Amino acid sequence: MSDAPVLLAMEGHVAVVQLNRPDRLNALTPDMLDLLAATLRRAAEDGARAVLLTGEGRAFCAGADLTASVGMRDSGEALRRHYNPVIATMAELPIPIVAAVNGAAAGAGASIALAADIVVMAQSAYLLLAFANIGLVPDAGATWLIGKAAGRARLLEMALLGERMLAEEALANGLVTRVVEDGGLMQVSHGLAAKLAGMPTVALGLIRKQVSVALSGTLAETMEIEADHQSIAARTDDCREAIAAFLEKREAHFTGH
Repeated sequence: MSDAPVLLAMEGHVAVVQLNRPDRLNALTPDMLDLLAATLRRAAEDGARAVLLTGEGRAFCAGADLTASVGMRDSGEALRRHYNPVIATMAELPIPIVAAVNGAAAGAGASIALAADIVVMAQSAYLLLAFANIGLVPDAGATWLIGKAAGRARLLEMALLGERMLAEEALANGLVTRVVEDGGLMQVSHGLAAKLAGMPTVALGLIRKQVSVALSGTLAETMEIEADHQSIAARTDDCREAIAAFLEKREAHFTGH
């Protein structure tokens, strides 16, 4: 296996992106974050129709590598230059992302996991916002991602107490999509990514964008972007194929166009 901190493997139309610093629990450095954002963009540019994001070893991602932060003059600037662009890239990607959370997802690692569209957690995995324990505040979008999904009370509990949230609790609070036995995590997650990769790709990308608008916008703004997106989706080859397949009583074959 390569010693690069982020790995990319194409499996059909699924791009498997793996955080690869297992000896450091996949803790994040500025260079690793920049490579992750570039790898996600490259996957879409190379024709992937879905991304499967996971971690190597026993953790998904332990958050920032504090040894790489020693001597950093401005933590806020590091967020703007390295962390936030990863979350922004994930949000702007034109293809869906499945996160397979194989272990601890802490700090910015929790943000990266929860920024995926479908989040599958192993039963032994957990989420952790430990920022307050070391005198810091949640970052990399964690406040928005958790607050929107779980609400104010749960967000404050996680952020103020800095305690682990186990997989089943994360599921009950609407933070993740599914919890599976550890041994079945990759099979289930890859199956979901493969299913998404075989669906109408343009429509899926538009759905991702309008959900983001709906979470922060008004009803009127949401309906307007729905109308815009429907005009785009209705002109795709995949939409025409779906209608033809329905009329001909056969299974549709989508190409992503």
